[in-house]
Amino acid sequence: MVIGLKEKYKTTVTQALKEEFQYENIHEVPRFTKITINRGLGEASQNAKALESSIQELTLITGQKPIVTRAKKSIAGFKIREEVPIGIVVHLRKDKMYSFLEKLINLTLPRIRDFRGISPKSFDGKGNYNLGLREQLIFPEIDYDNIDQIRGLDISIVTTAKTDQEGLALLKKLGMPFRES
Repeated sequence: MVIGLKEKYKTTVTQALKEEFQYENIHEVPRFTKITINRGLGEASQNAKALESSIQELTLITGQKPIVTRAKKSIAGFKIREEVPIGIVVHLRKDKMYSFLEKLINLTLPRIRDFRGISPKSFDGKGNYNLGLREQLIFPEIDYDNIDQIRGLDISIVTTAKTDQEGLALLKKLGMPFRES
């Protein structure tokens, strides 16, 4: 599974991007740096079970144990104290990154109800793409009977692209289903 997307990038995508943007050197071609999957858990301060189930779900989805993020300071309005767990994050690199991206493109995104493609406007200005998912049920590893609550997650695809056009071209050539805007 890893070989497919990584090999496609190395063989066809790099050459196509080199010709499209007239790069002189192969190292100028945009590539993926990492994929970050984040889930904010505001209710984790009162409900420890929510944190445990989210850790288990993200471990199933990514194949890597997430890091628990903690509050840096207390905020009374949010009922958060310092050092209380408020989220989890996973950073994927190298083979796990390509494996997750291939699974996201080919299996997960098509399972979204009424899916017409993802927005091409979610780039950050430097070629990185951010995607928010409303529920974890679209991942094939998650069993509907084993979840306690539907929670969303954020996915950031970090690239070495300098502009949004380069990042969009990179993701399109790898098969990311963007909708026509």
